[in-house]
Amino acid sequence: MDPEIAALAGTAGTTVVTLMVTNAWESARDGMVALWRRFQPARAEGVGEELDAGREELLLARQAGDDEAEAGLTAEWQGRVRRLLLARPEVADELRGLLDELAPSMPEAAAGSVHLRARASGSARIYQAGRDQHITER
Repeated sequence: MDPEIAALAGTAGTTVVTLMVTNAWESARDGMVALWRRFQPARAEGVGEELDAGREELLLARQAGDDEAEAGLTAEWQGRVRRLLLARPEVADELRGLLDELAPSMPEAAAGSVHLRARASGSARIYQAGRDQHITER
């Protein structure tokens, strides 16, 4: 599997589940349903219902102190997004746009993570850093 697709699916699943318990939930839900409606219209309504059910499950799990429910739900949505991306690779650009729109709504703890992506070809060099970077080439 393309590592870029896996990373994008991972970010999307984590973002959606993280936002399930925030004020940005409706935006996240509507964005995901719109994505499915555009690329797999027959599944869009079901995806909306599954998102709502997942949110209810997560809220109940948090009340009960069940920390594992969130991890399971995140893995579930990462898998769903990954399958959508594998079936319809053209979804990737719109999904990235949705994630960019949702990024400011992420809670501080989640927003502090860094996701870097790069592609090189030929003899190109890529230097990435989540913070300071000092490079000396001779």
